[in-house]
Amino acid sequence: MAEFASERVQPGDAIVDYEQKVFPDIQAEEGEQAWVFMHTVPFEGSVGLVNMLTTTRINRKGFDTHLVLYGPGSLMASASRGFPKVGDEAFPGAMAYNRQIQTMLDEGVSVYACRFSAAMLYGMREADMMEGVQPINPLDVLDATLTAYRAKALVLATWTL
Repeated sequence: MAEFASERVQPGDAIVDYEQKVFPDIQAEEGEQAWVFMHTVPFEGSVGLVNMLTTTRINRKGFDTHLVLYGPGSLMASASRGFPKVGDEAFPGAMAYNRQIQTMLDEGVSVYACRFSAAMLYGMREADMMEGVQPINPLDVLDATLTAYRAKALVLATWTL
């Protein structure tokens, strides 16, 4: 019979080694850019929030950071989210996207949202986007990618449906 630990873990117990880091803590060099492109449905999985947390961390490492929301990702920048009223958090975490985007904006990340996907697909107006989010033409998504390429920038791109 196999042996296994029979002690229950308690709140605050570490169950893995959170201290060991394998790779060096790389910081941006002068002028380095990072571009994060997200085509993902808000609240349909963790990828949107995880990518926003990663974008925040990249920015804190000193990169000139840009977040491009397109397709369903444009919905993440909605300023009209909340229930029963705008800004109300109907359940814990319901406003996590808005809070993280606001954190990024406050910390200097350039955030863009595609106006085609916002308007055509979801009926969201530019006025419904969070203050500080720059609406972009759908053709700008490719040109933002090419801008990142020319800058030899770090690029993270995530697609989910």
